[in-house]
Amino acid sequence: MSEARQERVAAFFDIDGTLVPEPSLELQMFRALRRSGAITLTNYAWWGAEAVRLLPRGLAAVAQGNKCYLHGLRVEQLLEAMDTVAFFEEGIARVEWHVRHDYEIVFVSGMVKPLARMVAMALECELEARGVVREVLVSATKLEERSGVFTGRVLGEANFGETKRRAMQIVAQAMQFNLRESHAYGNTLHDRPMLETVGHAHVVNPGRELADVANRRDWGIWHWHHERKFASEDSLKDKVKLEMIGTHP
Repeated sequence: MSEARQERVAAFFDIDGTLVPEPSLELQMFRALRRSGAITLTNYAWWGAEAVRLLPRGLAAVAQGNKCYLHGLRVEQLLEAMDTVAFFEEGIARVEWHVRHDYEIVFVSGMVKPLARMVAMALECELEARGVVREVLVSATKLEERSGVFTGRVLGEANFGETKRRAMQIVAQAMQFNLRESHAYGNTLHDRPMLETVGHAHVVNPGRELADVANRRDWGIWHWHHERKFASEDSLKDKVKLEMIGTHP
């Protein structure tokens, strides 16, 4: 363990494609919900209407900000759809390195918050098994709920692109993190704003365009390939459910 730091620093991680291999966890969840019959034709209709509303903001806004396929579902249905979470083994090792060097860990993800919290808790369990204890903070896309049921509408903004930068700045101000001495990890050009927010940026398994940006900016480039699956135990899902219920307005 390194000597205690005089100022607080953090390591910010995107989730999908960065710590967790593709396909995205939200896509995996959608497929499971569809197979179970939880997503019906009505959900597709809600999604289509929201897509029309968001289209003037661009295709990225439709892809990232349209969660209306979850209309009418409850948090427990989302969690039950996920049986396992796979991490990049190299990513877990990198998180562990940061924790052992006194960094706080923050997820900054566009996925819906209940799913992101489940990933965070799974990572906390793995870190504890490795002899380190650290709460993983989460900034993710929040969904509107009415009487415990998701409307499909996003509260505020979907957490992607420039919104990730603002989210990191808000977290840093609240937690008194020095962003210049902090690290961030992402895997797509949509993550560029979050990478530019810190003094130490890293790209994971980048495509050609992001790799070119990383080379020009002298950012770290990582290639992570070894996957490790973790069972999404019922106790973990119950913890997330209780936490999300406790944060309902």
